[in-house]
Amino acid sequence: MTSIELLTNPGCPHADAARRLLEQCLDELGLAAPVTERVGDFPSPTVVVNGADVMGAPSARGASCRLDPPSRERILAALGASQT
Repeated sequence: MTSIELLTNPGCPHADAARRLLEQCLDELGLAAPVTERVGDFPSPTVVVNGADVMGAPSARGASCRLDPPSRERILAALGASQT
């Protein structure tokens, strides 16, 4: 089973957009996998599929806004690879 997480920090202005994008990607691929959302001391937003950040390791650690938010292409690639 595919493990999917959305990691955000409190008050992240990009969390809702990342959540919608992730939902759209899951719908596009026809996947009904659950998404675990965690709010804490994370570079935000981060999408993790099977333990791997879809964008690679973030440049900053801890609660910060990502300069490389999750992209549609990277989320789709990670979700697609998790199904093979």
